[in-house]
Amino acid sequence: MDATERIQAASQFLLQSPPGEINDVLNDIRNIISDDDLLQEGIQPALREYNIEQFTVVDVPETNYQSIISEVARIGPVSEDSEEESQERFLDPRSKLSFVFDHLSLEASDPQPIQPNEEHEHVRSALEASALNYLKAHFTDGVTAVFSPKGESTHYVIQVVANKYNPTNFWSGRWRSEYTVDLTTAQVKGKVLINVHYYEQGNVQLATTHTVSFELPPAIPSLPSNTAASKILALIEEEERKYQISLNETYQEMGEKTFKGLRRALPLTRQKLDWDKVLGYKLGAELSGTNKNNFSSS
Repeated sequence: MDATERIQAASQFLLQSPPGEINDVLNDIRNIISDDDLLQEGIQPALREYNIEQFTVVDVPETNYQSIISEVARIGPVSEDSEEESQERFLDPRSKLSFVFDHLSLEASDPQPIQPNEEHEHVRSALEASALNYLKAHFTDGVTAVFSPKGESTHYVIQVVANKYNPTNFWSGRWRSEYTVDLTTAQVKGKVLINVHYYEQGNVQLATTHTVSFELPPAIPSLPSNTAASKILALIEEEERKYQISLNETYQEMGEKTFKGLRRALPLTRQKLDWDKVLGYKLGAELSGTNKNNFSSS
């Protein structure tokens, strides 16, 4: 396998990194590539894709909070004429700042003020305030960002991301949700993405995608911005509540029915297998002294 093929393989590993574990994956593949300069240059596109897709959070310069790196936050270069400012930039609508984001160090730099669309800013800021209240109620360590429309559109995009990393207990998880609110058609469309990784003496990953679509009551678009925003977030909250209930019911059923159906309650010997001692068995010696007619793996 040549260097190009190794970089391509490394990029695929990075894109599949569980929440909070991309640095661990990166450190592992460094030993495979054995060329830091080549690795850093080759994996930049994969890191960029990962950070945008996973709603990576970043400390916003000159503020005391974080914002979200995502496709809707991407605004491109501020100026095509200046080589210094030709780098890709991202927007934090809350502070009305754009910044350059380093996809390797996960740091923001060069903050620049951005003039918002004044026609839509009052609605955007009202949705932001309601989203922040929703965050405090349900996502203690979460981050949210609300983006206003471009041009004459009346679309507003609400994004939420919450990360939980617990390496001591061998698990990590990430919640991402994104909703597009269209006040012209009075519709909300969105999705919820959940990734969980549990890796104590094994490797189990959960990845779910749930789509959301509902109509707003006819009166909402004509309500004052703060009232309308509060009602919209209440509807989103209800949709997410129902989804979480359905997830709980699904996993309870899997534990009680699905997993039990994958194996017999007892092997043919009619004796329970002590799973805690499986790794300690000397299989060669055990199997050689076992009557094959009475042995069956479960």
